[in-house]
Amino acid sequence: MELLFAVLGGLIVGAVAHVVVPWRSSRGSLLGPAVGGIVAAVLWEALTWIGWQYDATWIWVVTLVGAGVVALVAEWVLGRRRTAADTAYYEHVKAQGA
Repeated sequence: MELLFAVLGGLIVGAVAHVVVPWRSSRGSLLGPAVGGIVAAVLWEALTWIGWQYDATWIWVVTLVGAGVVALVAEWVLGRRRTAADTAYYEHVKAQGA
């Protein structure tokens, strides 16, 4: 049951990351929540396998902060790469006279 709450928290943190990071129009709206949810699930399982207790504070902090950081980085990197690729493509097409 705690895994469900951890994944839900990762989805929410990923959604916040989507809203906070610029370039919203150049990314999919589900990228942040998907990355946040997946990372939260993986972190939660990894931490429980190494023996962290479900009711401890640090497993929640590490899971949610880790999911948020990875979602922010993914949103930032993909937003910048997409903007740079779009600009390069526009310049390429403009140079060809289209």
